[in-house]
Amino acid sequence: MARVEIYTKSFCPYCSRAMNLLRSKGVEPEEFDITMGGPKRGEMLGRSNGRTTVPQIFIDGRHVGGSDDLAALDRAGKLDPLLAA
Repeated sequence: MARVEIYTKSFCPYCSRAMNLLRSKGVEPEEFDITMGGPKRGEMLGRSNGRTTVPQIFIDGRHVGGSDDLAALDRAGKLDPLLAA
C-alpha cells in the first residue's frame, strides 16, 4: 500500500471529503493538521509549489493536489493503481 499524506485544517469540508474517499479505499493517511499554521504549513507550501488551500495530498511523495483532484483521479480509474503501488 502506498504512503498517503494529507495536510488539513479543522472544519474543512474538502478535507473531510478527501479523507472519506481515502478511507473508503482502505487507506488511513498520515494527517498533518495545519489549522494553526506552524512548520507543517511551511512544509506543505514547499511541497505543493506554493498552493495554500487544503487539503494538499501526496501519494508516495508525489503531489496529487486537493480534494477535487483526488476525486478526478478516482473517476478516471487512476487512484486505485496509485494507492496499490
